[in-house]
Amino acid sequence: MVSLTNLSFNYRKQPALFEGLNLELYPGNIYGLLGKNGAGKTTLLKNMMGLAFPSAGRCTVGGFDAAKREPAFLRSVFFLPEEPDIPNASATAFVNVTRPFYPDFDDQQFEQCLDAFEVPRRRVLSKLSLGQQKKFMISFALACCTPLVVMDEPTNGLDIPSKIQFRKVIAAAFDQNRCMVISTHQVKDLENLIDTVLVLHERQIALHARLEALATKVSFGTVSAVALGDALYYEETFNGIRAIMPNLAGIQSQPDLELLFNAVTANHARLADYLKQ
Repeated sequence: MVSLTNLSFNYRKQPALFEGLNLELYPGNIYGLLGKNGAGKTTLLKNMMGLAFPSAGRCTVGGFDAAKREPAFLRSVFFLPEEPDIPNASATAFVNVTRPFYPDFDDQQFEQCLDAFEVPRRRVLSKLSLGQQKKFMISFALACCTPLVVMDEPTNGLDIPSKIQFRKVIAAAFDQNRCMVISTHQVKDLENLIDTVLVLHERQIALHARLEALATKVSFGTVSAVALGDALYYEETFNGIRAIMPNLAGIQSQPDLELLFNAVTANHARLADYLKQ
């Protein structure tokens, strides 16, 4: 689906954001792309969409060279930026104009998403709140039924109930023929949604792991100070010591994405070495 081959990128007269990236993304997966502010997450997504051009290497999507932005490629992808352009039109008018670009557009799915998010149809979109605008664009993105859906910080501007609803509509729209990539710095928003985590750190993909496989190798939980000698990584919190431990008992635990992200971006050698085994 998405193939990055020796991909490098830098803005003019700036250090490289990433160098020599090699990455394969496949249908049937929801990928969570994590990284610190300024790590290059948005730029990486734009390279996938052909909206930014690599200084070296190549990005292909479904066999298309993303940088060429051919019509058949554009029909197969949908990119929702963090701050989408909102037209001065109603939801109905926007859909009527834009739907023809996406031959598999699903009106029923669109209506279901709008209902779930409680987004009005007749009001002018530019007059809606930021949260309502975001929910409308998320609904439209999913209803386009493209094989690849890429969202950059889609939960920014959403309140807590809307974030819960976001996870529900993503799960309902997902199928094994689609590939979804969701970038965020709000790690908690992706818990119980993604199946594969990607961490972009120091110009490389520092972690690329299926959460199911990760949970068989390590365990996440609160531990006593006595057990810290076995910890691969830990943090002291108000609720005790949260740690990543070798999963010697073979009992799967719910991955703590925030703890995992902190461990990877801290360049914690012990965890990195253990995951490579």
